[in-house]
Amino acid sequence: MTSLTINGRAVELDADSRTTLLDALREHLKLTGSKKGCDHGQCGACTVLLDGERVNACLVLFAGCEGQDVTTIEGLKEGDDIGAMQRAFVSHDAFQCGYCTPGQICSAVATLKEVERGDASAVTGGDQIELTRLEVQERMSGNLCRCGAYNNIVDAVMDAGGEPVDAEAGR
Repeated sequence: MTSLTINGRAVELDADSRTTLLDALREHLKLTGSKKGCDHGQCGACTVLLDGERVNACLVLFAGCEGQDVTTIEGLKEGDDIGAMQRAFVSHDAFQCGYCTPGQICSAVATLKEVERGDASAVTGGDQIELTRLEVQERMSGNLCRCGAYNNIVDAVMDAGGEPVDAEAGR
């Protein structure tokens, strides 16, 4: 029996020890927002937040999440309304088919937290970490969009992070 918190709700589940977090969410708990894309940790469609850090849920064993806090796309809403990042994605048309969108949004939320904490990325220059298009592109690079909505995704993250969006900057 594995006990953890999912989207603010205590959950206990007796799943096979080989069950991934993604399969537990989708198949056992019916939280189908997180998508199974490649099932190899390469596309990011399954991205969720585990204790506030983004993870590919297809690579994490559910039993290993004992006592941890999982947030899925379903847990990012604000009351009965969609959350701020979700609103930014809608506002900037940052999706086309929508399959990667839940993972993109969870990763985008983590991106803003990383920048706020001052975590450096591979493109961070100097001591001051700023939310720039290049930072967002680097930090979101683990999430693939087959439709190619990347510029709009960057715009949405910049907007949600309180930065001005230069529509011509990414084109």
